[in-house]
Amino acid sequence: MNAYETAPEPNGTRTAGPGPRAGRSGESGPRRAGRFLLARWPTAVALLSAAVLGSGGGGEADAAYGYAEILPLLPLIYLLMAKVGEKYRYLTWPLVLASFVVVTVLRATELAAPSTVFTALALLVLVWSALDGHLFRPGTYRIQALGMLFFGGLGLVGLAVDPEAARYLIAAGWLLHGFWDFYHLWKDRAVSRSFAEWCGVVDVWVAAELVFRL
Repeated sequence: MNAYETAPEPNGTRTAGPGPRAGRSGESGPRRAGRFLLARWPTAVALLSAAVLGSGGGGEADAAYGYAEILPLLPLIYLLMAKVGEKYRYLTWPLVLASFVVVTVLRATELAAPSTVFTALALLVLVWSALDGHLFRPGTYRIQALGMLFFGGLGLVGLAVDPEAARYLIAAGWLLHGFWDFYHLWKDRAVSRSFAEWCGVVDVWVAAELVFRL
């Protein structure tokens, strides 16, 4: 008889003991809190990233148009990851880092606007998907294609309107994409969970900055 069993009853039955898991005291409160915070590293990195994004300076128009230029990139990452398939979700972060390099190079060299490059790439992927039939099959990819059209369209419209309207339009786009991120985090689809959490926090921060800080 082990330590987690009780003595037999007179009728020969044995009552259940607490079991090994119930016998543990469990982790301490600070340790559980530490594990939780460690698991939330994407949120911590997102807050740091948002602080860096918000420290770039510039006026209201520059900020609104700058965020409008990047907005098409957000759904493009989802579109590309949905195109390559669920088993390649580990490529999400390398794709994000490569995208940041592209944005930096384009802004430094002024060869082309980031929104132009990302929109053109999205159109190429959508045409390719139409030709191979992927676009017409129900599932995650078709949802991402609709997201690309919606969020990419918001970004382009934001670049075409006056700064005051652009400010609120682009803020709405970033906020809605934050909801999009958290939905995919909850469903665990399309992109890596860490990216969905990171992107969701950044998106909400950017939307709040556009509305309340500018």
